[in-house]
Amino acid sequence: MGDAQPNSSPRPNGPALRFVAAALIVRGGEVLIGQRRVDQPMASLWEFPGGKIEAGESPEQALARELGEELGIQASIGPPVTHIRHNYRHGGAVDLQFFAVHEFTGEIDNQIYQQVRWVRLQDLTGYEFLAADRGLIRDLAAGKLL
Repeated sequence: MGDAQPNSSPRPNGPALRFVAAALIVRGGEVLIGQRRVDQPMASLWEFPGGKIEAGESPEQALARELGEELGIQASIGPPVTHIRHNYRHGGAVDLQFFAVHEFTGEIDNQIYQQVRWVRLQDLTGYEFLAADRGLIRDLAAGKLL
């Protein structure tokens, strides 16, 4: 009983698990994606806008807040699209909840990304996304989710 020390053997879903809400902001057959800056972890990879769910927030509340901070828009958060849990090779894990966003007010004002881009769903596979998003990208490009 005394030979196990706290944090001596990390569990796969240990304290590094982050809960994140992300948006599939769609218009017509396009979705908005953002490219991470070169000074961020996983630099220059593409992702969907969103961020960490803070204590006391629902995923929808967190996503609305993040979209305001990242893109300067007030979004109507739509239905959940999918839920993914991904363990990264270098440690850490993320629990991602994706929501459709079909309506927002305000103009897209990029606050955090190297660039943002509207991309046709079928063209998503031509972009290098974060590992956690890659299965979702294949499904979106194949027309399975939206």
